[in-house]
Amino acid sequence: MKGDITDPKALIREAYRIDGISLEECRSIFVDWALSIDSVDAPAHLARLLEVYAPDAPDHPMTQVLTEGTKAPPAAKRRGGRAARLSES
Repeated sequence: MKGDITDPKALIREAYRIDGISLEECRSIFVDWALSIDSVDAPAHLARLLEVYAPDAPDHPMTQVLTEGTKAPPAAKRRGGRAARLSES
């Protein structure tokens, strides 16, 4: 099945057609979609997908996943190391 430049494998389109799809399944499909596009263009593609699908399916789990995808990732935090272990003593 062919999609377009925004959804090359038509993964997002098909996710919206699956009755009873779960949030976890939508996240898995989203990862597969993200791997199939150029990451530089991802924000524009996400915006376009939300324009197309969100108005007709605002409560769909894929709409939630796409919306989460538009948000900035949390700031990286230091996870440990020798200095962190020594300062806790």
